[in-house]
Amino acid sequence: MGDSAGDAAAAVLDAYRGELTGYCYRMLGAYSEAEDAVQETLVRAWRSIGRFEGRSSLRSWIYRIATNVCLDALAAGRRRALPMDLSGPAEGATPPGAPSDGTLWIEPCPGGGGDPETAATAGESVRLAFVAALQYLPPRQRATLVLRDVLDFSAREVADLHGSTVASVNSALQRARAALSARRQGAADAPSATPPPDAVQRALAARYASAFSRYDMDELGMLLHVDATLCLPPYAKWMRGVGDIRAWLTGPAVGCRGSRLVPTVANGSPAFGQYRPRPDGAGYEPWALQVVEFADDRITGITAFRDTARLFPRFGLPNRLS
Repeated sequence: MGDSAGDAAAAVLDAYRGELTGYCYRMLGAYSEAEDAVQETLVRAWRSIGRFEGRSSLRSWIYRIATNVCLDALAAGRRRALPMDLSGPAEGATPPGAPSDGTLWIEPCPGGGGDPETAATAGESVRLAFVAALQYLPPRQRATLVLRDVLDFSAREVADLHGSTVASVNSALQRARAALSARRQGAADAPSATPPPDAVQRALAARYASAFSRYDMDELGMLLHVDATLCLPPYAKWMRGVGDIRAWLTGPAVGCRGSRLVPTVANGSPAFGQYRPRPDGAGYEPWALQVVEFADDRITGITAFRDTARLFPRFGLPNRLS
């Protein structure tokens, strides 16, 4: 392939990078691994585009490659999760214990998780809880559900992509939907995951940021759903309920008093870079990326990711505040 033809092919393929990243993120549960998978996909596609015969659409062909890359990555059988997927809630007044291996946890993704111009980034399909639930599906069922229900591929396109039949695709989709429904029913005591309109979310997020920065426990209590959760990857500890979240913030986490929150967006939800006051008084240091989820007019979940060295650059957050 000549230089000009190769450059043109690379540009055509790279146009799919955003939506492919959203797909691979849902498949793998980790944004860093999704980026690596997309890069491998595009390299494989560029090397073999001369053999593309047009029997399917270019998009289907690229997604076939991406699916195979993800299935290879998942062959080891490791599954990422959120703390509430692995244990019951803990008391808020107790220390968090030792951190677990970071590769155990679902990672947050910037923005909406892919190309903002496509339906692949919309709604529940990129929420942390949904991405975590996907990880419990067998990899091929996971791919089938995301391709059909999130990316709107037809059953025939998915069958061609998998090298299977429409009947087997429809059967896999039925089983995947049933498994997700069963997980939702198993979490029936959790608050609704349906978010309010964007304007309501922005207003609630601003109230939350103000209350947290002032460490106003009464205001925070009014904003939290009665069954709201707070989890702290890479720690396995998580809490449910206003009382335990308040006990955590005024007990083991009291050092967060006086923090500043810098807004961003993660997994389609409002998020904040949290900066705690430095012990020497010289400004503020990164402490956590908080992803805040809402239903109606209440906060239903706060996930505070502590791996700031990796996450803050990814989200364009500064490495300190003066």
